[in-house]
Amino acid sequence: MTMTSHDNTPSRRHFIAACCALCCGGLALSPEAQAHGDKAHAAAGPVKKEQKPWGIAGDARAVRRTITVRMGDDMRFRPDRITVRQGETVRLVMHNEGKLMHEFVIGTPPDLAEHAELMVKFPDMEHDEPYMAHVPPGQSGAIVWNFNRPGDFQFACLIAGHFQSGMVGALRVAPRVPPKAR
Repeated sequence: MTMTSHDNTPSRRHFIAACCALCCGGLALSPEAQAHGDKAHAAAGPVKKEQKPWGIAGDARAVRRTITVRMGDDMRFRPDRITVRQGETVRLVMHNEGKLMHEFVIGTPPDLAEHAELMVKFPDMEHDEPYMAHVPPGQSGAIVWNFNRPGDFQFACLIAGHFQSGMVGALRVAPRVPPKAR
């Protein structure tokens, strides 16, 4: 089965999303899937708010801080370490300074590694989630995310070969400090 078609019929989208969800295990994929490779992405439907270990899609009205991340063809993010506070809703703005398509995907280290392996096998796999931004060369993308769970996570570019070249960053969600401890 080839997955390069952009047939947007609901049954095709659901079939592709179901196949990807089976392959990705913990990375459930929405039916509003978009291509992963160098193709341009159509506007996605409504944001699917699904709790993940690293948080949930945020409400733009709750954003109090914007973090800018630059990515380039040297397969690096700048900054490559981000710290946020538990409960904080952040707008992450990614600028692709390279000539290749790049992306920014938040996840646990095992989930990202597993997803990166699948991207090598299926580089045109179609999907899109609110914790992902696909950014064409010379353009910007954004994610609004509520980091409601503490822990150490990562962000990465999962385009085939990019993760394997070290395009990974660290994401720390610092636990909420109880009022008595302040």
